[in-house]
Amino acid sequence: MAPRPRQSSEAEEPVGQLVKQASEQVSQLMRQELRLARAEMQQKGKRFGIGGGLLGGAGVVGFLALQALAATAIVALNLMWPLWVSASTVTAVLAALAAVLAAVGRKQVGQAAPPVPEQAIDGVKADVAEIKEKAHR
Repeated sequence: MAPRPRQSSEAEEPVGQLVKQASEQVSQLMRQELRLARAEMQQKGKRFGIGGGLLGGAGVVGFLALQALAATAIVALNLMWPLWVSASTVTAVLAALAAVLAAVGRKQVGQAAPPVPEQAIDGVKADVAEIKEKAHR
C-alpha cells in the first residue's frame, strides 16, 4: 500500500474558516450588545429626565402648599390675636423649623465627607494584602 498524501491544508482551511466565522460572530454579538446597552441607557435617561422634572414640579407645588398653609395659620390665629402677632408667631415657628432642619442637614453632610467610598477602598486594600500574602507562600 502506498501512503496516502496528507491533506493538512484542506483540513486546516475549514478550521481557519470556523475560527474566522466565530471571531466575526463574537464581534457582531458585542456590537449588538453595545447597541442594546446604548438604547437601554437612552430610554432610562429619558425616564430619569421626565421623573426629575415631575419631582421638581412636585417640589414647587409643595412649596406653594406650604405658603398657603402658613397663610391659613395666620388667618386662624388672627381670630384670637391681632394680625401682626399671628404673622409673627407663624414666622417664628417656621424659622425655628428651618433652623432645626439646617442643623440636622449640616450634620448629615459632615458625616458624608469626604465623598470617597472608604469601606470599599479598605476592602480592596485587604484583598490585595491577602493576595500578596498568599502569593509569597
